[in-house]
Amino acid sequence: MKEITIEELRHWARDTYELIDIRDEGLTMYGMIPGALHIDEKTLEGESCPQVEVIPEGKKLVLYCQMGRRTQELEEVSCLEGRDCYSLCGGYLGYIRTTMEEESNQEDKKQKAEKSIQKKFHKQLFTPFAKACKNYELIQDGDHIAVCISGGKDSMLMAKLFQEIQRHRKMQFDLTFLVMDPGYNKENRALIESNAKALGIPVTIFESTIFDAVDTIEKSPCYICARMRRGYLYSKAKELGCNKIALGHHYDDVIETILMGMLHGGQIQTMMPKLHSTNFEGMELIRPLYLVREADICAWRDYNDLHFLQCACHFTDTCTTCHEDGTTSSKRLETKKLIASLKKDNPYLEANIFKSVENVNLSTVIAYKKDGVRHHFLDEY
Repeated sequence: MKEITIEELRHWARDTYELIDIRDEGLTMYGMIPGALHIDEKTLEGESCPQVEVIPEGKKLVLYCQMGRRTQELEEVSCLEGRDCYSLCGGYLGYIRTTMEEESNQEDKKQKAEKSIQKKFHKQLFTPFAKACKNYELIQDGDHIAVCISGGKDSMLMAKLFQEIQRHRKMQFDLTFLVMDPGYNKENRALIESNAKALGIPVTIFESTIFDAVDTIEKSPCYICARMRRGYLYSKAKELGCNKIALGHHYDDVIETILMGMLHGGQIQTMMPKLHSTNFEGMELIRPLYLVREADICAWRDYNDLHFLQCACHFTDTCTTCHEDGTTSSKRLETKKLIASLKKDNPYLEANIFKSVENVNLSTVIAYKKDGVRHHFLDEY
């Protein structure tokens, strides 16, 4: 397939071509090129594709994936036969990189992002962030917190919220904005560094070879990768004098994890707001976005015209996200859709799922585990 760059594409009249995003739905949720039509790769390679068939024959088709590799590999796609097709060089990440390079005043972007947290999104973002920190006692005087930044929207916003709460000076604590490079390609690392610079986040970057280590693992590579990354982050944070690491899991992650545990794991458990490390003495994990809704994070991102990574691993074109619970991205997306569907008839559904693990009645539970020991109701019947 012929390649075309963003610069070349801009010289074409917009009505002469159709821009087609072939990534899966999980990735498109993190952003698309404006005006693009979403037709995922599986649909495109099917026996027929109505979305393509309705596009006038005279229009050029410009396809893009995450990094420009998948569109280059498309072969013998029946719905594309006889059409004038192009692969967008660099894919979606190439588009983001080009757009960011053209932005002349990064200080304006930083100020707009911070002001939007203080004003427009204060109730949606800062208030639940501060509430979680207070209710779950996530921050104490004298803490040195490693704010772990993956490059996605959640961790980048978390970093800005930490900067904001530190300005209030109600408690004295230190922050280190920690980025681990587990083997990113140069484009992904450059995007993380560029976003951090634009948002005024002074990151500390260290490198590891985790991606190379999990490349050959066939079963649950995302689970193993996530666990290894956690260990490296703990180790580096402790080396830097930190006593806590902060991760960017939000409210929606929590309720999806609860439901997936029941549906796919046959267990009732939740993602805790804070945990003591079992392998690194004196270290603690905290989740200060615990009460922040994902839709509000997305609204802040879009309002400030920010573009972040979702997954930066070697499998970026085929893997939408990494979860330490071992679930696939498709299962999490499936659960997200299920919750959205059920919410139509019950607006309190999400809150009820969240509260369910706060209102466990042990008198009506057949069995439960505590510190690794299993207790059964017949033990005391």
